[in-house]
Parts: sequence; C-alpha cells; structure tokens
Amino acid sequence: MKFMRNEEGFTGLEAAIVLIAFVVVAAVFSYVMLGAGFFTSQKSQEVVHTGVDQASASMEVIGDVYGLNLTGAKPGNMTNIQFTVGLSPGGSPVDFKKVMVTYSTKDLAELDILTRVGDSGSPGSDAPAAGEWTVWRVYNNETDDNGWLLEAGEQFQINVSVPAKSAGIYLEANDKFTLELKPSIGTTLAIKRTVPPQIDLVGKLY
Repeated sequence: MKFMRNEEGFTGLEAAIVLIAFVVVAAVFSYVMLGAGFFTSQKSQEVVHTGVDQASASMEVIGDVYGLNLTGAKPGNMTNIQFTVGLSPGGSPVDFKKVMVTYSTKDLAELDILTRVGDSGSPGSDAPAAGEWTVWRVYNNETDDNGWLLEAGEQFQINVSVPAKSAGIYLEANDKFTLELKPSIGTTLAIKRTVPPQIDLVGKLY
C-alpha cells in the first residue's frame, strides 16, 4: 500500500500565518506613524500659539507722557517720567512683577535695567529713587485686589525715576531717551521722547 504526501493544508496554514504577521506589522507601523503625526501636529500648534503670543502687543500707552522736575534746586533737570498704560484690545493680563524696564540715552553705552520698588505693599506704597520705577497709581480696579496684575479695563500709572548722568544731573533740555517695558509674554512697549527746551515742574513730552 502506497501513501501519498499532500502538503496543501500546511501551505494554506503557513500563508495565513504570514498574512496575519503582515497585518500585525502594518497595524503597528500605522499606529507609530499616526502617533508621530499627532505629536508633530501638536508641536506645530504650540509653536504657532507661542509665536502669536510673543508677537501680539500686550500693552499700550494711554494719554500723554509727562516729565517731572523734582530737584527744586536744579530747575534745568528732569528727574522723573510718568505715563499710564493699559492692555491692548484682546491683550492678556500682564504681571508687572515680571515686567522689566530699561532706560537708554545717547550718553549711555548700554541699556540701563531699572529696579522695581514697592513689592512690600500695594502699588504706590514706595516712591522710586534714582534708577528705580514703580506702579504709582491703579485706575479702574473693579476687583479691588491691590495687586500688580494689569487686567482688562485697568490702567497703571508708571513712575520712573531716571538714573543720574552725573552728580545731581538727570535729563536736561533737548535730551532724547528711550524707555522699554518688557513683559514676560508679548512684545516690548517702547517709549521714545525728547525733553523740551524749557523744563517746568510738569511738562508734556513729545
């Protein structure tokens, strides 16, 4: 009696195993590719949102910028700069404890980073000395939080005491200066002004 060898069944089983292996590998590969795509998409969105936040203006000057002469004995000096800021339309709240203020003139070789004062209390609790700045007044504070967070509808009056050029000399007639307010998020607010030829106790700067 002769037995015939028939391997067709084994061939079909092997083909099924190979097909299943291919399907599993393809599924895993697709999952990895989709995951990488989602990750890349999320990163792209984060970059876009960060770029929009950084490029958008957070603050703007409201009203005029004033120069103050607080020396008394030296009438030709301007010692303080005072102005009011508020949020730009659609701007995010700005924490003024994280705002950096710089000051520059043609007489300075580099930017002078001014010191913030008043952390011991609410805004306006400490007057700035030379080379310092503070939030001097808060307007439209509906929440009455006495804080340093500039929110929608609020206005902060900033008082800057400029550094002295020499003993008792600060800003003189026709001097040009630049103040920059740099929030932690958003663009820098630059204020460029010129001291008028005649310096009064209070004068508008252009």
